[in-house]
Amino acid sequence: MAQSYKFKEITVVPTAKDFVDIVLSKTQRKTPTQVHPQFKISRIRSFYMRKVKFCQQAFHDRLSSILQEFPKLDDLHPFYADLCNVLYDRDHYKVGLGQVHAVRAIIDNVAKDYVRLLKYADSPYKCKMLKRAALGRMCTAVKKLHASLAYLEEVRQHLARLPSINPTTRTLILTGFPNVGKSSFMNQVTNANVEVQPYAFTTKSLYVGHFDYHYTRWQVIDTPGILDHPLEERNTIEMTAITALANIQATVLYFVDLSEQCGFRLDAQVALFHSLKPLFRNKPLLVILNKMDVRPPDALEPDERALIESMKEGGGVEFLPTSCLTAQGVDNAKNKACELLLTRRVQGKVESKKVDSVLNRLHVTAVEPRADRPPCIPDSVQQQRQMKQMGMEMPKRRTEKDLQEEQGGPGVYSVDLKKQYMLQDDSWKYDLVPEIFEGKNVADFIDPDIEARLTELEKEEALLIQSGADDVLDEEDWRHTQQLLKEVHSKIQQKRVENALTKSRNHVPTPRQRGSGIGVSEVESHLTDIGLDASVVRRRARKTPHALSSGHGEGRTMQEGGHRKRTRSDAEMDIDDEEGAEDVKMAVDQEESERRPGKKRRLSSPSDMTGKDTNPHAKKNAPDRVKTGLPKEKDRVRAEKVRRLKQRSRNKDARKGEGDRHIANLKPRHLFSGKRGVGKADRR
Repeated sequence: MAQSYKFKEITVVPTAKDFVDIVLSKTQRKTPTQVHPQFKISRIRSFYMRKVKFCQQAFHDRLSSILQEFPKLDDLHPFYADLCNVLYDRDHYKVGLGQVHAVRAIIDNVAKDYVRLLKYADSPYKCKMLKRAALGRMCTAVKKLHASLAYLEEVRQHLARLPSINPTTRTLILTGFPNVGKSSFMNQVTNANVEVQPYAFTTKSLYVGHFDYHYTRWQVIDTPGILDHPLEERNTIEMTAITALANIQATVLYFVDLSEQCGFRLDAQVALFHSLKPLFRNKPLLVILNKMDVRPPDALEPDERALIESMKEGGGVEFLPTSCLTAQGVDNAKNKACELLLTRRVQGKVESKKVDSVLNRLHVTAVEPRADRPPCIPDSVQQQRQMKQMGMEMPKRRTEKDLQEEQGGPGVYSVDLKKQYMLQDDSWKYDLVPEIFEGKNVADFIDPDIEARLTELEKEEALLIQSGADDVLDEEDWRHTQQLLKEVHSKIQQKRVENALTKSRNHVPTPRQRGSGIGVSEVESHLTDIGLDASVVRRRARKTPHALSSGHGEGRTMQEGGHRKRTRSDAEMDIDDEEGAEDVKMAVDQEESERRPGKKRRLSSPSDMTGKDTNPHAKKNAPDRVKTGLPKEKDRVRAEKVRRLKQRSRNKDARKGEGDRHIANLKPRHLFSGKRGVGKADRR
C-alpha cells in the first residue's frame, strides 16, 4: 500500500535559499537578457513582463509539485494516517502544507499586480525597477517558508524510510513486552534479518517480513515493545505499535516470556495483555508462551498458572508454547495463526452482502457415478486394504537406498538400471545392445579370427626385421653422416654471407687517367695577357703531384710514391701571397669553366648568391660560384633581388622549394566531423 502512495518517489524539498537560487537562475537562463534604451517602450515593457511572468510560473510549478506529491492525510488508509499523526504531528504537517499553499497564492497575486503596473510604465528605468521589486517580493515570500520547507524535507526523508506495509493483505502482528522474543520469531518464520540484542527496545520502529503459506503471500509486522502504563504516557516508539494493532486486520500474536529473562515479571505481562485487550477485539488472537526451553509451562507455580488462565477470560484465546532458540513450536504457531486469519476472512466474506450476488452467478452440478464404469483400483492397493483388514502389515519394499547401505554405501554400490526393464522375456534384460552405425549392425562386420591373424602378422614382421638386420646402418654411422652434412651446410651458408658482404667490392676498377691538356706555362701566359700576376699559379702548380711528373716544378723534395713534402718556405709564400691568390684563383676557375661548356653549374645554397659562406664544414679553398659566374658586384646584387622575388611565392605557401608540390590537408573533415561527446576534445 505504501508503494501505491509512492512515498519513496517524493521529490527533494530544497531549502528556501536554494529555492530562490533555482528559480532566479532558471529565469535568467530561459528568458532574453538584452534590452536597449532605443527600443520601443512597448518592447521594453514586454521584455520585463515576460521575466516577471516566467519567475511567477516557476515558483508556482515547484510549489504545486510539493503540494501534489506529499500525501493528504484524509485520503490515506487509517493506519498510515494515524502513523503520520504519531510520527510527524498531524497539525504541524497540515500547517506546513498550508503555508506552502498560501505562499503560492501570494506569489500569483504579486505577479498579477506588477504586470498590471508594467503596462503603464513610461521609461526603461521604471520597467526595470518594477521587475526588480516584483522578483524581490516573490523571493521574500519564499524565504519566509524556511521553517516549513525544512520540516517537509524531514517528513519526506522519514516517509521514504517507512516499510512497505499493505494494511489490507494477510498479516500477522507480533506484540508484547520488550525483549520477549518477537524479533527472533520473525527471523525464524521469514527471511527478514531483524536485529536481536539482549536488551530492551532493540526494535524502535515497525519491521516487515514475508513468507508463503498455501501458495499465498503473507506479511509479518514486528512491532516495538510496549510498556504497561497509560496511553498518554507512551512515547512515539510505543505508539507505532498501538497504531498497527488498532488499524490493521490481522492475527495478533501476544508474546509472554515464561522465564522472565526479559526483565518483566509474569504478572506485569498479564496486566499489559488486559490493558491491550480492547485493541484485540474482532481479531484472531494467540498467546505465545515463549522461551519454553528455559522454563516449560509445566514448571509454572500455581499462582502463575492462575495468572496465565486469567488471560482466557472472554474466550477466543489459545496458548501455544514455543522456543525461538530451538525453533520448537514455531511452525505450529505460524500455521495456527494463518488458519485462524483465513477462517475469519472467509467468514467475513460469507456474511457480507456480496455473497448473494456471487452465488446467483454460480451453478454447481451434482454428478452421479455411472454403473457401467466402476472405479479402477490398482491390485496393489486392493491387496494392501485386504491385509489391513486382516490385521497384517504390508512387507516393506526394499529400495535402492536400502540396497546401497547393504552393499557398501555410496561410491561402492552401482545401481542396476536394467532390472526394471519391461521386456517380453526377462532373460533379454542383460543382453548386449547391438551397436548400429549408418543403419548397419557393427557386429556383422567383425572378424572372429582377427586376433589369430594379428599374431601371424607380428611373427612375419619379426622375421623380416631379423633377415634385414645386416643392411641397416649402424646408429653411430648415421650420426657421423648427419654431423658431416651439417658442417657442409654451415660452410655453404658462411660463404653466401661473405659474398653478400663483399659484393660492393667485386667490380672492375676504373683506371684513373691524368688529365692531359693545358700546361702551367700556357696558364701563366694567359694571366699575363689579361693583366694578372702569374706567380701564384706557379706556386700552386708546385703543390700538385701531376705538376712534378710533367716537369714544371724545380727544387721540390719528394717522398716515396711521388708525393712532395710541404716545406716551410711554401707555407711562408702562401701567407705572403694570400691577398693576391683570391683573384688568380677566381680567374683560373673561370677559365676552367669556359673550357668545359657541357657541364652545368648550379648554386648549392642561397648563401652562394650573396657570396657568404654559411657552411662551417665547407672547404676553405672551394671557389665561390657566385663570384665566378658574376664577376661584377652590380650583377650579383641584381641577381639576389630576382632570387628573393621568385622565392616569395614559395615562402607564402610554405613550400620547401620550387619542386615542392605537396598540398597538406590542414583540416581533415573526416577527423573533426560529428558532434563531440564527453570524451576527448581534440578529435573523434
